[in-house]
Amino acid sequence: MTSLTFKTALTAGPRALLARQSLQSTPIALSRAFHQTRNRQNRSTILPEFSLKNRVIVISGGARGVGLTQAEALLEAGAVVHALDRLPQPEQGSDFSRIAERAASELGSRMSYHRVDVRDQKALGQIVGGIADKEGRIDGLVAAAGIQQETPALEYTAEDSDKMLGVNVTGVFMTAQAVAREMIKRKQKGSLVLIGSMSGTVANRGLICPAYNASKAAVLQLARNLAAEWGPDIRVNSLSPGYIQTDMTAGLFEAVPERRTAWPDANMLKRLSYPEEYRGAAVFLLSDASSFMTGADLRIDGGHCAW
Repeated sequence: MTSLTFKTALTAGPRALLARQSLQSTPIALSRAFHQTRNRQNRSTILPEFSLKNRVIVISGGARGVGLTQAEALLEAGAVVHALDRLPQPEQGSDFSRIAERAASELGSRMSYHRVDVRDQKALGQIVGGIADKEGRIDGLVAAAGIQQETPALEYTAEDSDKMLGVNVTGVFMTAQAVAREMIKRKQKGSLVLIGSMSGTVANRGLICPAYNASKAAVLQLARNLAAEWGPDIRVNSLSPGYIQTDMTAGLFEAVPERRTAWPDANMLKRLSYPEEYRGAAVFLLSDASSFMTGADLRIDGGHCAW
């Protein structure tokens, strides 16, 4: 049996606006203009509970893909963002550098980059502690770092399983731990968002990734347990996306063409989602708009799991 191995998350990859016309049944307004601050500059006045003004947010897996898209949304909501990732420092001209420049020149905020592997507990603690010391606080976390591998269960190696669970579960746990320690040390309130997946709730039909799905189920359970232990001052919730259209999934469709139609057909909206469609969820979960929400999973899957 031939297995397809993908080492990055299905919800990871550069900002992708690929093949929208062919995958959407109805167009939606997700253009760059929609995301410009000038079009939403009065939102904090209308709904001040969504404001993240001057809050310090850490986001792992923040160098690209969904993590970077969410980072930009947090900046637009007023947050100071510290992105963690294992990739080298983003180059000038990259999406990351463009957003960092926009934060400074247009949004009156800033975004910094820190290279770290989330499995390295000591290094992670030092970096997060350094951020807290520099800023005087940490108010929130989006734990978005993760990897994916599609391999039949009978062909999985112990090493690959350990790596999958190490990044997707232990890495998320240690990132949340490092941030919570700084919050508790400073006796401040905060909100943590752990990125799960609809795959933590259901087995994906036709997608063979047992370790990945098990890891995302663990993330959902981890969020509930941390919420119980760290409440009432630290809220912990999970965010579970459905299938997301990225460069990664576009390449996967080339390898397995039938998924191009099967995946959109599996949900009620009959299309894949885009990274931009999770922007509001991240702001909601980190802001006072979700002040009575903890230990919950916010699943955004186009109705995939509701059939």
